[in-house]
Amino acid sequence: MIYTLRRATIFVTALTIFSVLVITYLPRYLNPTPPDAEEQKRDRQWVNSSPYWFDRQVCRYLGLCGIQHIRWDAPTLPGWGPGSDLHMTEEMAKVLGVGNWDQDGAAVFVNKPGTESWEHAPGHVDLKRKRSESSDTLQEVPQYVIDYAPLVHLYSGEHFWPSDMAEHVKHMGLLDEEDGSVNRTDELDLGNLAKLNAKNGTVFLTSMDDVESRPEWLHNRAGIPVEYEDDGDDEHDGNPAKKIPGNNPTVPTDGNTWWDADKQHPPNRIAAPRYRKSGPSWRRQKRSLQGDDDEPQRPIGGTPSDGDKNKPNPSGYSNGPAVLILVDKGAGIVDAFWFFFYSYNLGQTVLGIRFGNHVGDWEHCMVRFDNGIPKAMFLSEHAGGKAYAWPALEKKVQPNGKPPRPVIYSAVGSHAMYATPGLHPYVLPFELLKDVTDRGPLWDPALNHYSYWYDYEAGLNETESPSSPQSPYLGNPSEPPKEYTSLVPAADNPKAPTNWFHFEGAWGDDVYSLADYRQWRLFGEYHYIVGPLGPKFKYLERSKLCQTDKCTMLWSIEAGEKSSWY
Repeated sequence: MIYTLRRATIFVTALTIFSVLVITYLPRYLNPTPPDAEEQKRDRQWVNSSPYWFDRQVCRYLGLCGIQHIRWDAPTLPGWGPGSDLHMTEEMAKVLGVGNWDQDGAAVFVNKPGTESWEHAPGHVDLKRKRSESSDTLQEVPQYVIDYAPLVHLYSGEHFWPSDMAEHVKHMGLLDEEDGSVNRTDELDLGNLAKLNAKNGTVFLTSMDDVESRPEWLHNRAGIPVEYEDDGDDEHDGNPAKKIPGNNPTVPTDGNTWWDADKQHPPNRIAAPRYRKSGPSWRRQKRSLQGDDDEPQRPIGGTPSDGDKNKPNPSGYSNGPAVLILVDKGAGIVDAFWFFFYSYNLGQTVLGIRFGNHVGDWEHCMVRFDNGIPKAMFLSEHAGGKAYAWPALEKKVQPNGKPPRPVIYSAVGSHAMYATPGLHPYVLPFELLKDVTDRGPLWDPALNHYSYWYDYEAGLNETESPSSPQSPYLGNPSEPPKEYTSLVPAADNPKAPTNWFHFEGAWGDDVYSLADYRQWRLFGEYHYIVGPLGPKFKYLERSKLCQTDKCTMLWSIEAGEKSSWY
């Protein structure tokens, strides 16, 4: 009896010590960035938001918060398609672009160019207009940036497709902290978002709909890319099971340090660079837009007719525009940032419990050019990402002698960017938490995008809190702010809005309180986290390729599969 009691005591003691260690260190392990004092204060306030004493104590001491809220969080509501309670009306189907339903009752969407609906939101640039609308001198997008633009495989089972940030803003308001309501006293659009910087504290664009009701604008099913007419020219021969070839380049020994350069630290070169004789120069190209009434803009935004051979193939077109931001780092170094916006990020599941949902989602990749030659690409992945040498990336051969374009992969739900299809475990061992990619619909962002040039030196003086001496909103918030000058439209869309870029708040809801039925947190991981900041806060001024201090150049796909950003 005494022996049995002793063993039970030892077991309980060991279990208690193990539980304390797990509760203490697991959240730290899951969060590579430890919270500061302000974040710890907000966390205490968050825990205290629960109306239940027992819930607060279990949350505070065991790390199990809102366990009474835990349930299966489905990506989409049931019942889409014929015969269901949520069967679409004919008018609704017309607006969403539904042409039919497949055998499983899923909606089949068709591309309908020219349709006037919510997908063509005010503020979205009409990419077919004439350049004569502007008389300013603007920089063109170098042709090499378009030639080497990425092609993105979205996941075949994706539920939240590329969105237009202009449409997203139409469904957002501001949270009233006193009564918890979402109000929209002022109309928000891409041309006035930065006015919110005048408000005290961080501003969160907040959905006016309950996101768990899954309103259609979250999904943007009309943004599914037009089916790509695969001609079998992929270097992997269209076989997903075949090993993706890569040149596995060696580390360059020519002394050129293009991988770590900006205007203050130009790349070292043993010999002067040889500029390409054909095609646009690496230098900033400018064109006077005055008097170009008869010159149409390069047709990147429309869906061309079959008979017009001068327009791009519609394969890969999505009505959710990407955002191209070009940053000149000096000495021939140009970074081309391709930003991809989604109205919703669906988190991944661990043991059937979902974590990491948030409203609004900005992902990006960046191609670094050295005198017009692509050298490497960075792929964003959650709070970090990986950088690959250009020859290591999968390519798709292009027609008409154009150079092959890189093929990258967007993970289901999270939209994190990867260089290969398959499983991508992160943070947790034993593949408990993982992203999944495959060769789903192929998206060509070059066919529809906003395009800009960004002066990061000017931008560093613009991105400050309202209390900062450098804030453009210094003084009376009712007074008009100083003019932002760091971001300018490219010549192909001279009227593209720029004010949205300077918005310093979050593009989605704040972390839901512990009292909210939608929220739970287990060992530091939330069901709903805060919405992201915009592209201006993705470290566009970086000299190295990555958006984090830890940055290792990967010279092969195999090396990428073995490494992690955290």
